Amino acid sequence: MREVQLTLGGRRVLEQVDLAVRGNEIVTLVGPNGAGKSTLVRVLLGLIKPDEGSVWLQPGLRVGYMPQRLSVDPVLPLTVSRFLTLGRRCSESQVRQVLQEVGAAELLPAQVQSVSGGELQRILLARALLRDPQLLILDEPVQGVDVAGQADLYRLIGHIRERLHCGILMVSHDLHLVMATTDRVVCLNRHICCSGSPEDVRGDPAYLALFGSAPELAVYTHHHDHRHQLDGHVVAVDGGGKGGDPRG
Repeated sequence: MREVQLTLGGRRVLEQVDLAVRGNEIVTLVGPNGAGKSTLVRVLLGLIKPDEGSVWLQPGLRVGYMPQRLSVDPVLPLTVSRFLTLGRRCSESQVRQVLQEVGAAELLPAQVQSVSGGELQRILLARALLRDPQLLILDEPVQGVDVAGQADLYRLIGHIRERLHCGILMVSHDLHLVMATTDRVVCLNRHICCSGSPEDVRGDPAYLALFGSAPELAVYTHHHDHRHQLDGHVVAVDGGGKGGDPRG
């Protein structure tokens, strides 16, 4: 994307944003709540049209997308196998293969509503991989996963890059782990504050201004106030006045 600008609800959400992801590269987008990270992802996916600027994807590019949160009707029977094949043609062997790759083969017959947070993240990643993506977009891929599970998932994402040689764009709040697992960090606060290798960004004044003087230990709480339905729609969640910004 180039020089992208977007205003929502009378507030500028993205301002003069330039971003490119190359093949076989992991780019991680970080920033505070309300910085526009998830909105940027939706613009990139074509779900939101920017007011100004352009978004270009290589013609025929296969994109796999892992949303931040999934909304599933708790009374709707839905197995993991059925969920992975919704809206797409793929064989049972393909489904088994991607579940095996993400370490969730035993979940094939399970009900989606019954799995843990970490298991759900692996299932969502498996669904994205069924597209055999050339670009993989992961919005908070370790959301709801314990620390040990986060490290495992980040290692898995690295293995996926090595196997597919795909470009990967991650949105993350796990700054310490991200610094060790990404090729390039982009710090967003409505505009691009800084970008570069993890080592360069760690000492950048703009990054330090957002995350403090010990960025390698920087951790902050992210409150979600939206979820994704199976059809891709984003639904607001009542956070009782304490939720994060939907522009997250």
